[in-house]
Amino acid sequence: MTEQLDPRGVRFAAAVTTVVLAAVLLTGSGVLAALQAVVFAIPVAAGMRYSPYGALYRALLAPRLGPPSEREDAAPVRFSQAVGLVFTVVAAVGYLSGATVLGVVATAMALAAAFLNAAFGFCLGCEMYGLLARVRTAR
Repeated sequence: MTEQLDPRGVRFAAAVTTVVLAAVLLTGSGVLAALQAVVFAIPVAAGMRYSPYGALYRALLAPRLGPPSEREDAAPVRFSQAVGLVFTVVAAVGYLSGATVLGVVATAMALAAAFLNAAFGFCLGCEMYGLLARVRTAR
């Protein structure tokens, strides 16, 4: 059986990511962008159950909310974490190398995607995952 996630935890993680990326944008901190990249890299490499923000959700919020009424497949979310990883690595490299415009653009793009998920439950990376799956199937 494929790994299933509580969608509330996914949105919580997106909200925390939104705050972190807003802080990166406001401070221009390449170190903070690199730390967010590590947060993305962990579930990409080890699986969604190892997501730091997911662990925070499970420890602090999930016990107070009760069981979710639905679950979602982890594969699209993991893919979106990989996309976020790419953008935050580019942002960190941009900020740390002095290519500030690159850092700002990469951070802003990742921030927009995280905000869409946190505020509206629209996972841009998940949509990309579905589109790529349809393209592969069509071939």
